[in-house]
Amino acid sequence: MRILHTMLRVGDLQRSIDFYTKILGMKVLRQTENPEYKYTLAFLGYGSNPDHAELELTYNYGEHSYEMGTAYGHIAISVDDAYKACADVKKSGGNVTREAGPVKGGSTVIAFVTDPDGYKIEFIERKDDEQPH
Repeated sequence: MRILHTMLRVGDLQRSIDFYTKILGMKVLRQTENPEYKYTLAFLGYGSNPDHAELELTYNYGEHSYEMGTAYGHIAISVDDAYKACADVKKSGGNVTREAGPVKGGSTVIAFVTDPDGYKIEFIERKDDEQPH
């Protein structure tokens, strides 16, 4: 088994696509319109399934915002340099909500940003040769 994608409901599909492509560097992998059922899907990522997990953005016609709920945590993205990643996000107009620095009680450098709908994204600093723990 493997994780294929994570789905987020978004209030403005193009705004979200712009954030994930222009600020976080993902690519639009495919997009599907379904006017009969009033929704559009956009799949984004740094590569395609099955080698990479994808992010599915779902826009339901007429819905412009969603309640976040308390169960959602965050999406984690590996970065080579969390300090530089935060600087790049700010330079591009993105919102850094936790500056880069060591995680409490550890030495791994992390940071948090939010997308236009308020979803949290964690940057975890990992060099190319480091394995996830």
